[in-house]
Amino acid sequence: MASTYTLISSQVLASSAASVTFSSIPATYTDLVVRASARDTGAGTTAWLQGKWNTSTSGYSETYLTGNGSAAASGRVGSQTVWGASGYISSDAAGNTASTFGSTEIYIPNYAAATAKPQSVFSVQESNSASTGVIISSMAMLWNNTATISSILIQASGTFDIGSSFYLYGISNA
Repeated sequence: MASTYTLISSQVLASSAASVTFSSIPATYTDLVVRASARDTGAGTTAWLQGKWNTSTSGYSETYLTGNGSAAASGRVGSQTVWGASGYISSDAAGNTASTFGSTEIYIPNYAAATAKPQSVFSVQESNSASTGVIISSMAMLWNNTATISSILIQASGTFDIGSSFYLYGISNA
């Protein structure tokens, strides 16, 4: 079966913003994919993406694995009010490379099915600083809700920088 990606919506920030929202997502596709290239204006050494499906504040859990070439970590977080607290993006922290954006892809199969919504996430944060080269994060997330995903709120741990870009694709099996 061939899969066809259709761009539903895109947003490239001309000014910094605390969040980005995709709304009125049609229920006509099989799966959804969110791709982001983002940077946080905060001074924290790490920054991350997080968000909500349909503005829901319950039912999120995740299992994650992260690594930076010298250390690795894994864990499970349940009963969250947002998804994705481990999806790393680049930040303006002292020592981090200026103007470097982190990349994240979120794959949401069967987003319109009346079942709980599993998702997979892959994120990369780059910095040419002496302490960190690349942080890679992979997550399996679950939204324990049977509603069709019709809106997606994506927020940074601080504020998204100018030039951060977000793309929402629908996937159809043709």
